[in-house]
Amino acid sequence: MGNSSQGSSSESFIQCLLKHSQPSHPISAAIYTPNNDSYFSILQAYIRNLRFNTTTTQKPFLILTALHESHIQAAIVCAQKQDLQMKIRSGGHDYEGVSYGSEVPFFVLDMFNLRSIHIDMESKTVWVQAGATLGELYYRIYEKSKTHGFPAGVCPTVGVGGHFSGGGYGNMMRKYGLSVDNIIDAQLVDVNGTLHNRESMGEDLFWAIRGGGGASFGVVVSYKIKLVRVPEIVTASKVTKTLEQNATDIAFEWQHVADKLDENLFIRLILDIVNGTNGKKTGRATFIALFLGDSEQLLSIMNKSFPELGLKKTDCNETSWVQSVLFWTNFNLGTPNEILLSRVPQTVSCLKRKSDYLKEPIRKDGLELIWKKLIELEYVTLAFNPYGGRISEIPAEATPFPHRAGNLAKIQYLANWNEGGKKVTNYYINLTRKLYRFMTPFASYKEGRAYGIKYFNGNFDRLVKIKTKVDPGNFFRNEQSIPTLPY
Repeated sequence: MGNSSQGSSSESFIQCLLKHSQPSHPISAAIYTPNNDSYFSILQAYIRNLRFNTTTTQKPFLILTALHESHIQAAIVCAQKQDLQMKIRSGGHDYEGVSYGSEVPFFVLDMFNLRSIHIDMESKTVWVQAGATLGELYYRIYEKSKTHGFPAGVCPTVGVGGHFSGGGYGNMMRKYGLSVDNIIDAQLVDVNGTLHNRESMGEDLFWAIRGGGGASFGVVVSYKIKLVRVPEIVTASKVTKTLEQNATDIAFEWQHVADKLDENLFIRLILDIVNGTNGKKTGRATFIALFLGDSEQLLSIMNKSFPELGLKKTDCNETSWVQSVLFWTNFNLGTPNEILLSRVPQTVSCLKRKSDYLKEPIRKDGLELIWKKLIELEYVTLAFNPYGGRISEIPAEATPFPHRAGNLAKIQYLANWNEGGKKVTNYYINLTRKLYRFMTPFASYKEGRAYGIKYFNGNFDRLVKIKTKVDPGNFFRNEQSIPTLPY
């Protein structure tokens, strides 16, 4: 589509939006086109992967920063009338930029203004809108109670909409499962522009938007979640060991205990490369823990179940649950809790991520090969998040997210870089892929399987059936959305 036709289609789309909006909630204040001074700052405000913030990245012809449910309804009705692609963005942390990029002309429905959080301490439930961030949610819970929290991600600037609907996980998943395991209601605008709650959307659709990605089925406006109990004092710790300090043996042992430990204890393992004392590269294993209890209990569990790490009293930071969130996202303990309300991430870079699952412990000789590979590739990191506990008790078909029992840990492959340019980007993406392929003998995902089946296993067919029923024309689509039959 050339600029002139794009311009005229943008004009008629705006006319349609104005016609379909309610006088009590004027939509004009929510419409941004490239002619508007704030357009670029709004577009870039929630781009968390700089790979998708270049001069050559295709830009939306319009951004609609919805201020009310009626704006979402107008967007859906008008976009279908004009056969326009709509992308839905809540926090922008999507790794592949599918919520704000496309190969075809598109507009972005940006949810960041819809961020209200209503906490009812009597029923221990919260209605949280999709545009709120995890940090805002955690802070508002903390304002009301020092002994409640919510099991979700450790990065405070992630938007609730994408995180919850995609099956987000965090460091309380061994105790309380995933975010989706703690969602009890939702508000969703469907393809006809109708606003639903759990009862009116039906159990199939409610099931699908708890882990199947909400953007495939409609626009999730808000979620009702149930709070979980956390002790007034929790313990956070971080211990690092290099290869010279026995990192291989300790990482080997971690694989045998991490998923069997007390479910109040979550220990993430990160493998990366640092400069050793002799100036040569060496491997480093970092063990970051959250324990829902005090340091005395933690030390007693560790001495019994994982003495190899050598956790000491001085490694333990007793703090509040809300402060432990800051510790996990690399703020110093003692940083004011209000920092959780900031929507500006600590760092923004170019990045590539891939995921995998560990089903069997890797032997020591295997770990040694992995270290060699990490030293060779240098810029790629491996993170292991332990399973076991609650996440492994919930049946695979209870929510669309199927990766539960039978996994020791979730593996993430991470590469971050700061320079732009296609050549540099391809270099780092390639490093990630090389490591991913190298890990094939140790991990469960296999290259070549269709991603939908890879993500959702046996739940994929059910998701496709629900999608076909609620959105037969495949209006709600992106590069990773659930397809309609026949797929």
